[in-house]
Amino acid sequence: MTDVVRKEEEGEEEYNWGVKMEIRVLSNNKDEGKLSFIMKDTTPSFANTLRRVIAEEVPVMAIEDVEFRKNNSILYDEIIAHRLGLIPLTTDLKSYNLPEKCKCNGEGCARCQLKLTLKATKGSGIIYASEIKSKDTAVKPVYPKIPIVKLLKGQSLEFEATAVLGNGKVHAKWSPCLAYYKHKPIIEIGNVKNPEEVVEKTQGNIFEIKNGKLEVIEDNLFKYDLAGIVEEVSNGEVKVKYDKDIIFYMESWGQLSCKEILNHALKIFDETFDEFNDLIKEAK
Repeated sequence: MTDVVRKEEEGEEEYNWGVKMEIRVLSNNKDEGKLSFIMKDTTPSFANTLRRVIAEEVPVMAIEDVEFRKNNSILYDEIIAHRLGLIPLTTDLKSYNLPEKCKCNGEGCARCQLKLTLKATKGSGIIYASEIKSKDTAVKPVYPKIPIVKLLKGQSLEFEATAVLGNGKVHAKWSPCLAYYKHKPIIEIGNVKNPEEVVEKTQGNIFEIKNGKLEVIEDNLFKYDLAGIVEEVSNGEVKVKYDKDIIFYMESWGQLSCKEILNHALKIFDETFDEFNDLIKEAK
């Protein structure tokens, strides 16, 4: 992948096209759905564009419409429908299309929408997301223990919901993950006279004391962003600077893995540039 390197000379920007970006994975916790990596030879503008594509363009499944057959619970239909829309659903991007890109032109077919049902008449108790029945086993609630409503004796809930693919730029329920970035921190430690206080103020996440001296916990340096307060606490003996390298973080909501989200985001990135290139050629 290529990016632009900018150099300021006499008030003008100098562009160097064709610089190869280097990426190094810091951590990849598949169980928690978290991924972090360092991006070298790039710019914040590229990192922010990638962040926006991930959060706003990568599609995932979510409930869009709900038809209630029965609901005499304490919650109104609208409140339950809102809760249902925010339940993350596992997503199969190979089997479904965005409604606007489907051959049915968004009218509704098996390739762009999925029916889910729930029928709870057991009287009292909490109704969980696990009780939602999906016609596609590949698409179901990510977290089965999400509560929907508590039914008292004699109350019941029955509905049919329609799930579709969507984008985070339309509604947050279609956002696949949290994505953010920061510059790589560089910490310079001088003659710190109160190392215990520095460790305490940073909650023991970034610094530790070895042989009476303050040292950085290298493994945690990229995980936390508490170092900014140490300059004041250490009376200026600890300096916090930032490298040009960018650390990118992803935390999936569970609909897709971080790897799937990132790969699809890069695919959208390339398609967008191809479309832009075609428009430029047509304009000539």
